[in-house]
Amino acid sequence: MSNNPKGSEELQTYFADLHVHIGRSQDGQPIKISGSKNLTFLNIAKEASERKGIDLIGIIDCHSPAVQKDIVDCLHSGEMVEINGGGIRYRDTTILLGIEMEVKEEGGGPFHLLGYLPNLQAMQEWTSWMKPRVTNITLSSQRIRVTAREMQDELLARGGLLIPAHVFTPHRGLLGCSADRLQDRLDPERIAAIELGLSADSEMAGTISELDRYPYLTNSDAHSTGMIGRECNEIQLREPSFEEFDMALKGQAGRHIVANYGLHPQLGKYHTTYCNSCKKALSDSHELSGVCPTCGNAKLTRGVSGRIQQLADRKQSYQPTSRPPYRPQVPLSFFPGIGPAKRERMFMEIGTEMEILHRIPQDIIATVTGDKIASLIVGVREGKALFTSGSGGSYGSILQS
Repeated sequence: MSNNPKGSEELQTYFADLHVHIGRSQDGQPIKISGSKNLTFLNIAKEASERKGIDLIGIIDCHSPAVQKDIVDCLHSGEMVEINGGGIRYRDTTILLGIEMEVKEEGGGPFHLLGYLPNLQAMQEWTSWMKPRVTNITLSSQRIRVTAREMQDELLARGGLLIPAHVFTPHRGLLGCSADRLQDRLDPERIAAIELGLSADSEMAGTISELDRYPYLTNSDAHSTGMIGRECNEIQLREPSFEEFDMALKGQAGRHIVANYGLHPQLGKYHTTYCNSCKKALSDSHELSGVCPTCGNAKLTRGVSGRIQQLADRKQSYQPTSRPPYRPQVPLSFFPGIGPAKRERMFMEIGTEMEILHRIPQDIIATVTGDKIASLIVGVREGKALFTSGSGGSYGSILQS
């Protein structure tokens, strides 16, 4: 198996989704309780390579000994191979070994941090360090009994990369529920990137000046195979690997993020503030009021949009010249009239999901979907679609004309 897919030493663009969870180990042990049972290490690799068209996939939960056994089995069988630049190759897709840890510090709610390590040995060493500091080493997203800075120190000492996960969300986002500034929890000099999360985009984040220095990532946080790639990144690399990914985050030697493809923020589950009493979303004009205008309830789930307004230190969004474009993306599963059977037919007859969403012409898509759905897919691609906003844990939806 070649360590240089696509047969070139020149820089090329690759699709990358760096946040996919494992639901079960190959022998059925639960890893991410809320994850799909068929979301195994091998199935994620197959889905990314064969259906989604994802070249670089970050599989979280690789700290779990049960998952590490699955990795070793895949390597021993020859179905996968570790590559020199860091990562594990399956066909044309490279897997980055990742973790997601939960930290709780005084004065704020619990929040999640993503970590990536260059190889299986480093991940096994991480597991040994982590085991006495968590309740259950097998499970995903465990609360770790150290501070965020201690975790940052340990991860970077092993050659790792640290990224705050879904940073604005009201549930487990560092800026969403734990602190008003990154430096309140982490050493800002040693943060590799910021994961925006499903309900925010670059324009929204651009009102917060402390984020100017960091590259943004748009990842799926997938809990099922179907959601892999619902957010992803286009990255210019020599080959998909840990070392090349690290260089791209630092903007070295021509490596860089070309574009962020994110779920349209309005479709995210927590875009707008939600009244837990009325079970209704608040309008934009009431985002910062602190109470529901209908019932007066103050127990609200603060939306990402409102939280960013609270944190903003400038009125106009600013985008550094190095910031790539943010291109709203809507997965095929969100389009009305595209069920599992039609998606499979599209993959068989047209191309991978990334190709369909971003590259394949409308007339070719229409051969399977018909003109109306094909027009809607291309309309989203061109930024012409309208949406209803998600709130309180429910996704938004596409408005049909």
